[in-house]
Amino acid sequence: MEKMSNTQYFKVAKEPEIRVADVISEVYEALTEKGYNPVSQIVGYIMSGDPTYITSHKNARSLIMKVERDELLEEIFKSYIQTHFE
Repeated sequence: MEKMSNTQYFKVAKEPEIRVADVISEVYEALTEKGYNPVSQIVGYIMSGDPTYITSHKNARSLIMKVERDELLEEIFKSYIQTHFE
């Protein structure tokens, strides 16, 4: 039996950071392409947490689930406030 005296190292590649604004944009585009009302669908998802409000087209459902719902709300409000009050 071989003696194991050396520590073996391995690295797990991290997924690239996802910007919330990019997620919203990509999901909006996918919903629009499929003929859905993107505002209603995104609101439905945020309110209920049910991912079936989001189409799986262009991997939108998987993408939106990588972001917390409160982060989605924060990004939407931030954009609204910057557009209307600054």
